[in-house]
Amino acid sequence: MSETETIVTIRGIAAGGDGVATMPDGRTVFVPRAAPGDQMRLQHVKLHARFARAEIASVLEPGADRVMPICPHYTADRCGGCQLMHLTAAAQRAAKGRIAGDAFRRIAHLDIGDPHVIESPAEFGYRTKVTFTMQDGRLGYHPVNQPGRVFDVEDCLLADLAVRRLHTAVRAARKHLPRDGVRVVLRSDRAFGLHVIVLGAGDAWTGGTGLQNDLAADGVAAVVWWHPEGGTPRAVAGASDPWPATVFEQVHPAMGQVVRRAAVESLGNITGVQAWDLYAGIGESTVELAEGGAAVVSVESDVRAVRVAETLGPSGPRRIAGLVEDQAAILPTPGVIITNPPRVGMAERATDAVLRSGARRIAYISCDPATLARDVARLSGRYALDSLQVFDQFPQTAHMECLAVLEQR
Repeated sequence: MSETETIVTIRGIAAGGDGVATMPDGRTVFVPRAAPGDQMRLQHVKLHARFARAEIASVLEPGADRVMPICPHYTADRCGGCQLMHLTAAAQRAAKGRIAGDAFRRIAHLDIGDPHVIESPAEFGYRTKVTFTMQDGRLGYHPVNQPGRVFDVEDCLLADLAVRRLHTAVRAARKHLPRDGVRVVLRSDRAFGLHVIVLGAGDAWTGGTGLQNDLAADGVAAVVWWHPEGGTPRAVAGASDPWPATVFEQVHPAMGQVVRRAAVESLGNITGVQAWDLYAGIGESTVELAEGGAAVVSVESDVRAVRVAETLGPSGPRRIAGLVEDQAAILPTPGVIITNPPRVGMAERATDAVLRSGARRIAYISCDPATLARDVARLSGRYALDSLQVFDQFPQTAHMECLAVLEQR
């Protein structure tokens, strides 16, 4: 059958944001920018043994949840930064609930329904950090499925107003940036300070002072950083000892706070209870636990993040710099645990330590339902899933934040 004759109807959205349909030969096909209910003709069909990938040639009959994206880059440049802007907000949340529920049914082997998805207070303008790539003088994002190409971004509607203003000024001063081969991170910190972080390899970048001066002339005060690949980040213009802008922090602070509070509340009464805060970052959950009356010990592998936590939080909690799997044996026996690992999930030795901990209740925060479901399965010998919530922390994208609450059997 020729490509022009391949017509399918989209039945759902897969992890990653592609639409899912069934080919005439029975294969499952994944199609970017497709909406549930779309009837469409496919092009550029690539067949694999058990599935296929394709692109939309034309939408013959749009699904009820398809909308016109408001960002011109989404359509004109096929921007890969967002995956779901062609869906209504309600459809995006429904898709994320199904993705999370499916991960738990397939990977954790739990017979559960799709979890409730808590909506974001803002559909746009929520990101305090964006990362662009420089290519041949273009400062931009990659098109869908084209990691080797970069298109110039005039405006990112997901960024908050301060970061969008910084982006405009950096675009005007891009002559100071390397033309190719670096990433440029723009971010606003919790004190509303602005930062430009240039990440790259090779010789030290020398354009920081010129960039900072041009930004200042444009009315934008920012600290400029150089972060060599495999090296130590350092401020090169604007401050001698600024906020450590390379330490991980949630890019949607308002929703991050909602998730943390939900995690702490899910643990019940923690007054006087020993708590572990694992993969603690800059200690925001540690603060929440301490304010709830718990005795807290936190573990974080990034030494810089631990130093920040010590300056931001109360003096009571004990903060340890190191890997969770290496430090767990020396921690006091916990009553409750909050764990918030990176996308890859917890190391198996770390889940083993949690199994041995004896904690009565665990709040597991994750940005990847698949690795979360895997780790819940690892913990299932001693812990049962009490609840699963999804937070639409990253509207317009296929990303989400999940909270699984586990209780000792």
